[in-house]
Amino acid sequence: MDLHADLSQRVVIDTGALAWSPSPMAGVERRMLDREGAEVARATSIVRYAPLSRFDRHHHGGGEEILVLEGTFSDDQGDYPAGTYLRNQAGSAHAPFSEEGCTVLVKLQQMHPDDQQRVVIDTRTADWFPGLVPGLQVQPLHAWGSEHVALVRWAPGTVFQPHGHPGGEEILVLDGVFQDEQGSYPAGSWLRNPAGSAHQPWSEPGCTIWVKTGHLPVTLGPDGSQA
Repeated sequence: MDLHADLSQRVVIDTGALAWSPSPMAGVERRMLDREGAEVARATSIVRYAPLSRFDRHHHGGGEEILVLEGTFSDDQGDYPAGTYLRNQAGSAHAPFSEEGCTVLVKLQQMHPDDQQRVVIDTRTADWFPGLVPGLQVQPLHAWGSEHVALVRWAPGTVFQPHGHPGGEEILVLDGVFQDEQGSYPAGSWLRNPAGSAHQPWSEPGCTIWVKTGHLPVTLGPDGSQA
């Protein structure tokens, strides 16, 4: 299955408007954002666990990245309440479940095999740091090579300078409204801006976003320059 699989293309999705699709396990549904492959796929999804639902133990050859949006996600290594950022490295295995039910952002098969750091961060209590402009705060979550993952909090009226993303950018709006010259993106919006894209973002009402940069492949033109 290919869904928004061309990583050189910009994608904007209102995740709340998508239908829930069943997974192989009863009680677990997903809203697919991008996907390349069959059931074992390079994929980005919003996944919803009904109370007491669970998956059998399985491996993640290309790793798994999770942000818990609602409820409590669990596996054989612990419980992860809403606000937890979790990375299970390439080659890891677990048996996930949820006693009370939960909703999570999940990215599968997208880690470099040398990125072997398991990460568990409670973003509700982790430190925030000043951003590059007044009104911006950043909570770093992970960095490896050119890839950087963070939460970014925008005070109302914050405007960032024009800038580019040589390795692309991916955003999930967690609350408020994120904006740039191409549109306004309320809570639940998922954006993927390809490598080489540029914009000038701002937020009139304020917002919080999960953002990942530097992880998308560069597309080269016929002359070898970045397209």
